[in-house]
Amino acid sequence: MAQQLGGQPILILKEGSSRTRGRDAQGMNITAAKAVASAVRTTLGPKGMDKMLVDTIGDVVITNDGVTILKEMDIEHPAAKMMVEIAKTQDDEVGDGTTSAVVIAGELLKRAEDLLEQDVHPTVIAQGYRQAAEKAQEILKGIAVTIKATDSAMLRKIAETAMTGKGAEASKEKLCELVVKAVMMVADEDGTVDKDNIKVEKKVGGSIDNSEIVEGVLIDKERVHPAMPKKVKDAKILLLNAAVEFKKTEVDAEINITSPDQLQAFLDEEERMIKGIVDKIVDSGANVLFCQKGIDDIAQHYLAKAGVFAIRRVKKSDMEKLARATGGSLISSIDAISGEELGYAGLVEEKKVSGEEMVFVVECRNPKAVSLIVRGGTEHVVDEIERAVEDALRVVGVVFEDKKLVAGGGSPEIELSLRLREYAASVGGRAQLAIEAFANALEIIPRTLAENAGLDPIDMLVELRAAHEKGKKTVGLNVFEGKSEDMLKTGVVEPLRVKTQAIASAAEAAVMILRIDDVIAASKSAVPEGMPPGGPGGMGGMGGMPGGMGGMEF
Repeated sequence: MAQQLGGQPILILKEGSSRTRGRDAQGMNITAAKAVASAVRTTLGPKGMDKMLVDTIGDVVITNDGVTILKEMDIEHPAAKMMVEIAKTQDDEVGDGTTSAVVIAGELLKRAEDLLEQDVHPTVIAQGYRQAAEKAQEILKGIAVTIKATDSAMLRKIAETAMTGKGAEASKEKLCELVVKAVMMVADEDGTVDKDNIKVEKKVGGSIDNSEIVEGVLIDKERVHPAMPKKVKDAKILLLNAAVEFKKTEVDAEINITSPDQLQAFLDEEERMIKGIVDKIVDSGANVLFCQKGIDDIAQHYLAKAGVFAIRRVKKSDMEKLARATGGSLISSIDAISGEELGYAGLVEEKKVSGEEMVFVVECRNPKAVSLIVRGGTEHVVDEIERAVEDALRVVGVVFEDKKLVAGGGSPEIELSLRLREYAASVGGRAQLAIEAFANALEIIPRTLAENAGLDPIDMLVELRAAHEKGKKTVGLNVFEGKSEDMLKTGVVEPLRVKTQAIASAAEAAVMILRIDDVIAASKSAVPEGMPPGGPGGMGGMGGMPGGMGGMEF
């Protein structure tokens, strides 16, 4: 980029930088965002289709979970990355509604594009969108239904809605029951639910119906030595974040050994030191050891002789769950081991699940530790069911905390669309156009649900609008029957927070993208020497795959 001044060009940006301004910049950003929205749009709803994503090393993910698709896609365009952020925020905040949030944002930008062509200023559109989003939050709170946290039937319906369309339909009743039971078990008296207290462990083998709930913690490991007991009752558990092995010196030291006797003495001393560590563990009264680091072979032998059940290289997250469940403390030094730091569990047992050993820590001191074993025929099935269960756990937890829900099936969006049009008329001015555009954009949800189910979207929208104009606020689209129906009676319900968050984050992202009128991109850094273009192995990222994601250029 060069500025002409008295005939002399002045270079302001580095060579190779590019700059796009005004309409071009807005057009590019909106097109990129719309492309991301259209990539996930077909996955929306119970009749949504799945995507197969293949990464550079050939790993396959089959899913219709919006956030998983967007995370796996190799997106480069900065505006498209902002759309991915919407999905991530939605996932972090409520765990469901990721596709809806992205689709709404894409449609808001599409409607804004039409207004820009009519010479409505981006700032006016942004202001209208903000007003509409605020009003939408207000309307949603007005149409929300309050339930009791003990209403397990309604909580099951919430879990069912979150799981529908995610490959878990065949056994969703069983899974929903497990999810609701797990949430109720870990809920605190004040109604808060710490999702970290629920561990989801997946195992390939068996069918989805073999999934079960375990009151305690599951560790996907086996004991380190076959001579150790398989089952320990009244377990006194030591949680150790230090290696049970010979400690090497921090300084660079050299030991000169001149005779075999000295070598033997050295090895004997090493063994004595390890036995000293094991003695400390045994003297503390511990009969179960979970170690985050390694356990030396000699130490394993001494621990087995002492009848201690030991597991090594336990994940940090599992150690924290064990600490919460057993009431033990995580100890980072061998010298700090003492009887007061131990946790307690009624039973620690190694059992086979799908042909693999797993350790069950049950009858814990803190009953708020729960594990779910998710089973399925193949790895891809188990992965997708795990995602469905995680989503269901999150939404049930959210409803448990907020005690507010709304009808599903596109009914809140139709109601919002209707009420926002009325609101737009009262606002007047150019902002009215933006609020109307916002109202129209929200209809993308019922429209997409109808399209994905193979129904006529115009007929369905007309039917839904007619019902809502008669004051039937909870009428939505029953995609299985292909007609409008009262969603509360049908049991298609969603947490209020899913809707409020989706609309808020979609509006914020749309406003941010609209306000950009200048894109200044630095030149791409050169590829290091010796590396083929497109990354290691010449795979060319996702674009290098034949007929794969390469077609999706943002």
